[in-house]
Amino acid sequence: MKIISIVFYYIWQRAAKYTLNVFGWNLVAEMPPVQKYLLIGAHHTSNWDLPLVLLMMAALGLRLRWIGKDSLFKGVQGKIMRWLGGIPVERGARKNFVEQVIDLYNERKDMVITIAPEGTRSAVDHWKTGFYHIATGAQVPVAMAFLDYSRKTCGVGGYFYPTGDMEADLSILQNFYGTKIGKYPSQHGEIRFLPKNKKIIP
Repeated sequence: MKIISIVFYYIWQRAAKYTLNVFGWNLVAEMPPVQKYLLIGAHHTSNWDLPLVLLMMAALGLRLRWIGKDSLFKGVQGKIMRWLGGIPVERGARKNFVEQVIDLYNERKDMVITIAPEGTRSAVDHWKTGFYHIATGAQVPVAMAFLDYSRKTCGVGGYFYPTGDMEADLSILQNFYGTKIGKYPSQHGEIRFLPKNKKIIP
């Protein structure tokens, strides 16, 4: 069964690279040289982002893994969600969302979880900071994935280790994503964190 999976993913990776090439997309692969990291992506402005992200992840040899509330992982639906890369966390548990995901990283030798800091296709006035606190707590790098429709380039364009200085690290994100253009630029959100005296939702 393991051999079948390896062959399947090899074929899927080759097919994804071919498809991106046919549609004129260039692939960038500057991932961290480690087995555990957190992958973020922006700017999310269109439903077309999802199929492109799936092709991009496959072409890079990465499996899309994401976090969802445990109620989505019941019965047959739960099996489908897990097959699609979902990992359940218990909302309302003793530990909060960030702490639970940090535990997942600490329990595994390899883990790449994907998070969209904007949280929506619509323009937002700030990024959610859950990804930053997860990466800091788990001591893993943040890899920066992107879809640049203006240059038809996608992939992972670099990474950094959070320092704990959120403003300094935010400037890295602003410099990187500030040059990337989503499908609908008018729906780009502001690349900033809420001030500390305001409520921050992971």
